[in-house]
Amino acid sequence: MAQKQAEDDKIRLDKWLWAARFYKTRALAKAAIESGKVHCRGERCKPGKEPRVGDELQIRVGLEERTVEVKALSTVRGGAPQAQLLYAETEQSIVKRENAAALRKAGAMGISTDGKPTKKQRRQLHQFHGAGSVE
Repeated sequence: MAQKQAEDDKIRLDKWLWAARFYKTRALAKAAIESGKVHCRGERCKPGKEPRVGDELQIRVGLEERTVEVKALSTVRGGAPQAQLLYAETEQSIVKRENAAALRKAGAMGISTDGKPTKKQRRQLHQFHGAGSVE
């Protein structure tokens, strides 16, 4: 049992990210770390870095960016409920992520007024002005 605990204390960052279900595979976690999408304590890190309980990680997955605090270490990838026990997302991160999602949703609905119109909006303008009909 003591050896198992000692093994859990020494875990690679890419393996922890995989076990915490931020990435589907360890290879994806490693690639994300190497490309600078994961920062530990505000600095870029390597896949072999050993995270410690209490460390703050900034993780970018797709369009989402999360700031999480490491609560526990694990080398085993379990279900989602077990994975959520490994970290706690900060309140600032949650608010920032929700605001970004709301902005993306507003942009997807066509509410954005800056820049030139999209192809769909141009078609709607042509149809509205009668230029789109051929008779």
